[in-house]
Amino acid sequence: MTEPAPDATSHTMHLPRFFVRQKITMMVNRFEIYAADPATGAQGQLMAFAEQKRFAFKEQVTFFEDASKTRPVFGFKARQVIDLNAGYDITDEVGAPLGFFKKDFAQSLLQTTFHVEGPGYAGSGKERSLVFALLRRFGDLPVPVHFDYVDHTGAPLLSITRKFALRDQYDVQVADPRVDFRVAAAIAVGMDVLMAR
Repeated sequence: MTEPAPDATSHTMHLPRFFVRQKITMMVNRFEIYAADPATGAQGQLMAFAEQKRFAFKEQVTFFEDASKTRPVFGFKARQVIDLNAGYDITDEVGAPLGFFKKDFAQSLLQTTFHVEGPGYAGSGKERSLVFALLRRFGDLPVPVHFDYVDHTGAPLLSITRKFALRDQYDVQVADPRVDFRVAAAIAVGMDVLMAR
């Protein structure tokens, strides 16, 4: 994996835009993460690869450099396996902490909501449209799922937009340079896994 440029003041790997492509098979959800070409916006280099068994307990996902799965590069894991409401720690390839996210089950009854924390910031994200959220819950309609994350001041952290396709495709834009690429990628995949898409 060619890493995004580190932030000048930290070890944060900031990538302003990337794509998450999902392929669903009978037994495995496969996620491929590609950088967006800064000049054209087209799909660029593969940044990470992950698989999650469809019927397994959703307590951990490991991201690898590529489909060979020989080098893990980051991942997320539930703090308490029995209580997924406790949230998920995001770590780098040696287990050092990068960030944290959790689903807010109470707020998610009507509009799915997640909280996120990382070095120097904390915020939350929810489905962009309450109407679409309600249609998806009560009408079982294939409406698009879009999330916007903001910090405690209301400034944007990142946004995740699902594209209509035969397989799930997410366009992730990271407005805040404090948000590490690995954190944003873990959240995008974690949301998909936890929403059982």
